[in-house]
Amino acid sequence: MRQKPQQIIHRLNQWRMQKISNRNFLVVLAVIVGIIGGLAAAALKGLTHSIAAFLQNDVQWQYKYYLYLFFPLIGILLSVLYVRRFIRKGTFEHGMTPIIYAISRKSSRIEPHNIYSQIITSALTVGFGGSAGLEAPIAYSGSAIGANAGRFFGLNYREVTMLLACGAAAGIAGAFNSPVAGMIFAIEILLPEFSIPAFIPLLMAAATASVVSKLLYSEPLFHLVTDDWEFQALFFYLLLAVIVGGFSIYFAKVSTWAKKVFATVENPYQKVWIGGISLGLLIFLFPALYGEGYLAIQQILDGRMDSLLANSIFADYRHVGILIVIYAVVTVFAKSFAALITLSSGGNGGVFGPSLVMGGLLGFAFAYGINLTGMIELNVANFVVAGMAAALSGIMHAPLTAIFLIAEITGGYALMVPLMLVTAISYLINRATQKYSIYTKVLAEQGDLLTHEDKDRTVLSMMKLRYVLERNFTILRPDERPTDRRHDIIHTKRNIFPVVDADGKLLGIIYSERLFEILLGESPEKEGKTMQELAEKPVDIIRMDTNMEAVMQKMNREDIWILPVVDSHGNYMGFVSKSAVFNKYRALLMRQGAYLE
Repeated sequence: MRQKPQQIIHRLNQWRMQKISNRNFLVVLAVIVGIIGGLAAAALKGLTHSIAAFLQNDVQWQYKYYLYLFFPLIGILLSVLYVRRFIRKGTFEHGMTPIIYAISRKSSRIEPHNIYSQIITSALTVGFGGSAGLEAPIAYSGSAIGANAGRFFGLNYREVTMLLACGAAAGIAGAFNSPVAGMIFAIEILLPEFSIPAFIPLLMAAATASVVSKLLYSEPLFHLVTDDWEFQALFFYLLLAVIVGGFSIYFAKVSTWAKKVFATVENPYQKVWIGGISLGLLIFLFPALYGEGYLAIQQILDGRMDSLLANSIFADYRHVGILIVIYAVVTVFAKSFAALITLSSGGNGGVFGPSLVMGGLLGFAFAYGINLTGMIELNVANFVVAGMAAALSGIMHAPLTAIFLIAEITGGYALMVPLMLVTAISYLINRATQKYSIYTKVLAEQGDLLTHEDKDRTVLSMMKLRYVLERNFTILRPDERPTDRRHDIIHTKRNIFPVVDADGKLLGIIYSERLFEILLGESPEKEGKTMQELAEKPVDIIRMDTNMEAVMQKMNREDIWILPVVDSHGNYMGFVSKSAVFNKYRALLMRQGAYLE
């Protein structure tokens, strides 16, 4: 008799659990996730750059450059069509926010299609010139690989979450060939509190992915030649950090505004046309906005200071220093709009890459502008690198990731001290006004963010009222008398009774002490009264859509342990008690403890 696949998997898992401990098996799975994550990163980079190279180099037509106005629109349109055609049963989201939400609210479940759909849609978006980064899609793809591998082998929440983080680390490590940055990224963004054992699977996954990606796609992201930083430039590094920190606040606010603007457009194809045409016009004016934008940064690192203007309609002014500075600054702000338009209109990508480009251009404009004054000669390449790190730290709230990522992808370990200073200052400036990063702000506003600064509030936000609702109460009808329900009243295990009419409306509550007084003859004047006459109005009533923090506030304010719950129409649903909330709270705390071990 043929065995079903589920039975084979179950038998395999049973054998595995007998032979290999979960701790060791997690390391093995981390390596496997790292290999697949590295392959995914190489595939995404290769596919994206192949599309871009084909459009820019292989297509020979004398008017093809006019199509550059429409390439981004075509890429976004193809991405939207793919999602609507091939992802009908599931949902498609982009960016890091859904991954954090999956950890906080969905028991680290990520739909399997994200393993490949993130690669396809982001390659189409960015390959055709969409002004976004590939890092968020590959982190999403890696997270889906890790999460689904854990679920396939029947691992628990803690272990699945760890593999999810391993997948994200593998994706970042493979995309940048930066294993340390990949590991730290997973810790800072996805595992905000961790213990030493968490390092081992992350290290293995990130290192493996970096090796695999380097074997298949060895081209480094940036080339930087620098000896050291000069002490007399320290003040200017600090000043740059302040400028970039202020810009990161601006970008966070513009990001919120752009999402609201595009949310008002309901038709997805209208979003494509609006976003695609807007993006095409921006790229026409600022060619550096095409695709990821890393080429513009590399040209500046190579000493080609006029490269930004060289390929634009302003090329005739590329030798005018002050115009180069002004154009670079305007390009930074144009990049912020281009990236947000790309993502909000249906394209798939992330703000990780755009953050690097914007920070690098700010660093270039700052240092090159200072040099034009003649008061000091700054190393422009060093300030480009410092600006990239500062922007990443401020926008993402991930200073350690910024330091090690920039050091690894540029080889700029000699700049470690300036990188540490600019990332710290930029982060503190942004954090002073933006409590949450660009990834977590929306989740925090919705109460869906798992944080550890306010553990009570966080745990309560994780609860849903329907999961603590108690229904095993004896319902009394308004026209009944206590003697009619003697048996039910005496044998109930509850000391409170809801009075509900035939339509399900809650009319009031009666405590058992009052009914026992009547049944025992201690209140003869009330024996003939109906339940509706005996019922009293509850101290407060909870609606089913009330969040648990508000429920506990009501209970504490009234110093009461139990309250009735009704739906939006006033129909009786059950009761919520402090004891049930505390039991659920304790269970969630234990779950968090397991997650952080």
